[in-house]
Amino acid sequence: MSHRLVALLAVIAAFGALSAMALMEAGYIGIFMQHFQNYAGMQVLTDLVIVCVLAIIWMIGDAKTSGVNPWPFVVLTLVAGSFGPLFYLVAREVKSRAAQTA
Repeated sequence: MSHRLVALLAVIAAFGALSAMALMEAGYIGIFMQHFQNYAGMQVLTDLVIVCVLAIIWMIGDAKTSGVNPWPFVVLTLVAGSFGPLFYLVAREVKSRAAQTA
C-alpha cells in the first residue's frame, strides 16, 4: 500500500469521525443552519460550495485521463462534500497502482 493511499485513508477516517460527531451533535440540517447565523458562517459555507464545484469540474476532467468513472464521486460530493473528492483520489490511486502492477 502506497504512502499516498495510507495518507488519504487516514484523512478520510479522521474527517469521517469529525463528521459523525457533528452529525450526532447538530444533525444533517443543523450543520448547514449553523452557517446562516452570521456572515462568517455564510463565508465558510460559500467557500465549501465553491471548492466542491471546482473539485467536481476537476474530477470530470481528470477522469478522462485516469479512467475512473467520476459520477459516483460527483454525487457523493453533492451529498457529502469533501468525501467525494477524497474517495475519488483513493479510487484513482488504486487504479493507478493496479495499472502499474499489470
